[in-house]
Amino acid sequence: MDQFDVVIVGAGLAGLRAAIACKDHKVAVITKVYPTRSHSGAAQGGIAASLGNATEDDWKAHMFDTVKGSDYLGDQDAIEILVKEAPSLIYEFEHMGAAFSRTQEGKIAQRPFGGHSNPRSCYAADWTGHTLLHTLWEQCVKHGVQFYPEYHALALAVEDNICRGLVAYDIHTGNLRTFHSRAVMIATGGYGRAFKITSNAGANTGDGLHLALRAGLPLQDMEFVQFHPTGFKGLGILVTEGARGEGAYLKNKDGDRFMDWYAPGKMELAPRDVISRAIQQEVFDGRGFPGDCVHLDLTHLGAAKIEERLPQITDLSVSFVGVDPRKDPIPIQPTAHYSMGGIPTTKEGQVFADEQGTVVQGLYAAGECACVSVHGANRLGTNSLLEAALFGRRAGEAIHTFLKETGEQSLPDFPEGLEAEVATEIDDLLEAPGPENAMALRQELQAEMSDKCGVFRSQKYLEECLAKIKELQVRFHTIGLKDKGKAFNTELTEAFETRNLLEFAELIVQGALAREESRGAHARSDFPKRDDDGWLKHTVAFRTDKGLKLRYKSVVIGDYEPQERKY
Repeated sequence: MDQFDVVIVGAGLAGLRAAIACKDHKVAVITKVYPTRSHSGAAQGGIAASLGNATEDDWKAHMFDTVKGSDYLGDQDAIEILVKEAPSLIYEFEHMGAAFSRTQEGKIAQRPFGGHSNPRSCYAADWTGHTLLHTLWEQCVKHGVQFYPEYHALALAVEDNICRGLVAYDIHTGNLRTFHSRAVMIATGGYGRAFKITSNAGANTGDGLHLALRAGLPLQDMEFVQFHPTGFKGLGILVTEGARGEGAYLKNKDGDRFMDWYAPGKMELAPRDVISRAIQQEVFDGRGFPGDCVHLDLTHLGAAKIEERLPQITDLSVSFVGVDPRKDPIPIQPTAHYSMGGIPTTKEGQVFADEQGTVVQGLYAAGECACVSVHGANRLGTNSLLEAALFGRRAGEAIHTFLKETGEQSLPDFPEGLEAEVATEIDDLLEAPGPENAMALRQELQAEMSDKCGVFRSQKYLEECLAKIKELQVRFHTIGLKDKGKAFNTELTEAFETRNLLEFAELIVQGALAREESRGAHARSDFPKRDDDGWLKHTVAFRTDKGLKLRYKSVVIGDYEPQERKY
């Protein structure tokens, strides 16, 4: 049994920034992929902060944009922290060596982004996430942070509302490893792989959500899943919103810039939920191109600007869809992209055990797997890298304080039998002779979620989707693995991931069924209006012995009272 002060699960921006904050303690970072392959590196367009380098800007403007973008479901006390601390975070990255694009005056360059009233997206061409991830990785190496790549966390050790570590599967050797610690932080990212068309990496299967649910902890606002409007047709690989920030147009098959009909004040720079619904409506009304897509046209920007500002998009477009954006428009369609819901936390990253505000001692979460609720019902572009790094920093600082205050006291006892319990589960999977295939079940789930719990939702299709999920959950118990070995058994890890997807997908659909309104990314065709009287509240979902239980808690409203959301 390995003993640490803190174990961090995940090595994206949230996990790495927390590790730096805890560098004076014995830190272990375990990650399913190699750290520099973490999904934060896929973010392209930028990270938001009201620096005012392009136009005058301040944190209050950033705050109002974020509150409005959240469709008033974001907690305004947390949003205030996000926007006030954003500039200091950007300058911290700059001092660590992050290579931001620059203005002619040498300042950090900022471009417009959807839903923002000012150009406040600080960017490094269209490699921003990659740049920031590698900057933090270098700092972790400098400070001697200990990494355990290719480890899959399977169970938290939570007893008497105290987190005592976790059990993980060493993918390389096939052995189980117990990490005994005074604190654990979950930073496992999003869960877009519940959908067929997604911008998310293959590793984004909601593993951190499973850790919470298995420990009897709730998840919050799972029904709110953002669809990014511009994924490559049929693939979901992302075309950064930075392309529209640089001036790209969205056009239907008739050549119309159709956003003039849906958000005339913002056009292509409306929030993502608004544009995704507009694209889907164009397809429904017969104005889309074959393949249920529309076009993103950059050609008028000129080759020089595209090559300078959007080099990755050019390469991806040529490589994956055979289109040179300097010459021809790119076929795009909405793609499952970001998860507003997740593990509920305090503003310092402490995980809640219930909707009443009870926290689990020693357990923290940050980044996309968490829900401090700065995004509410819909996230604005470039607020994601900001949230991950900023609340990763805050959680890391809170852990550092917790460890200092608890001093050299002995570790809390590790629950007896947890590792044996996990080992039995693995043996049962390996020995099961059933006819079902985990990957086939996953593909059925993804197709069903995309078709019936996507950009638009209704009771009929959500009920059909829920019935299918329950069927797949039953069929999962009759899977059989062809590979019976434990070392580097990718079929086994796919089974873990499929189990996780089936588990939390039910929460997404149940939450969407219960929420009889349209708000942000949750659009019910049978309840098209927002209902503040009935639904201005967070969903808190628990898995119990008697099935799923939905409870609710209040949204924190500050200076900005809910009003009609127009663009």
